[in-house]
Amino acid sequence: MIAKTRERTLKLARDTLTIEAAALQTMRDRLEGSNADNLVQAVQLLEGCKGRIVVSGIGKSGHIARKIAATFASTGSPAFFVHPAEASHGDLGMVTREDVFVALSNSGETEELLTIVPIVKRTGAKLIALTGAPSSSLAKLADAHLDTSVEKEACPLNLAPTTSTTAMLAMGDALAVALLDARGFQAEDFIRSHPGGRLGRKQLAHVSEVMRSFEDTPKISVDASLQDALLEMTSKRMGMVVILDQQQKVFSILTDGDLRRLLEKTTNLDGVSLQNATTANPRTIPADLIAEEAIEMMEKHRINHLVVTDQESRLLGALNLHDLFAAKVI
Repeated sequence: MIAKTRERTLKLARDTLTIEAAALQTMRDRLEGSNADNLVQAVQLLEGCKGRIVVSGIGKSGHIARKIAATFASTGSPAFFVHPAEASHGDLGMVTREDVFVALSNSGETEELLTIVPIVKRTGAKLIALTGAPSSSLAKLADAHLDTSVEKEACPLNLAPTTSTTAMLAMGDALAVALLDARGFQAEDFIRSHPGGRLGRKQLAHVSEVMRSFEDTPKISVDASLQDALLEMTSKRMGMVVILDQQQKVFSILTDGDLRRLLEKTTNLDGVSLQNATTANPRTIPADLIAEEAIEMMEKHRINHLVVTDQESRLLGALNLHDLFAAKVI
């Protein structure tokens, strides 16, 4: 019984993916002739929008509309979602003649949308419609209609919106991608609109924001003993200690890797001087560089630590991979 249930589950999952993938391929192949013209016209309307892109839909189409609005906004085109039912009770005042209104309805006959669309058009806003019915009322009202019709839903009952919502979502992504390219949207623009995410932290955070402070950096004088260096390294738990000369400039560095290599040669450390155990001219980085450059330097030289210095080679702090992970820039 369990094996039978497992096979049934896998069959439905595979069938769903097959049906939806085929629908997307069909929709792609339909982008010829008037359908292609409509897509280009829709992108041109969006590119020429002097206001905001207002996306609307109800039910499952409403959920897709919210996501499409979010995609537009995150790729450089101010956009927001408005619920069609709420719009007919006052929220329609948010739509201006400078806006482009994007309406989603699989049937193209959604009553709540058909109630507000004529008013939207009278304001002077342009209308783009995504429907599965090219001859529907909504499609006829649109300045540009995008055909998202599908042969069947992935639902075994052919009832629950599945393939149709996937088609709408994909068409929304196609619009957003074409629009961001038309507007010259770059990776730097995307990062600026996502400062709270890992990508933003990686690209925007500076070394000074993620490094360990001077006080928290393991450090010791060049005149100290190897044993003193080991105690400092252990107490501050960084896997390294910076060796400073009398001017507080970086002289060398002692890492746990240096210690392992030293112990391969001898287990008696009593007669080993600190200078003979350290790595001279360690990799350093200025505090004002972005964290991404620190990551690239570590990867290039296959090291886990970087010493942060000023222009005079004086110690400012240090960072390692654990610090970058903790700051969520990796």
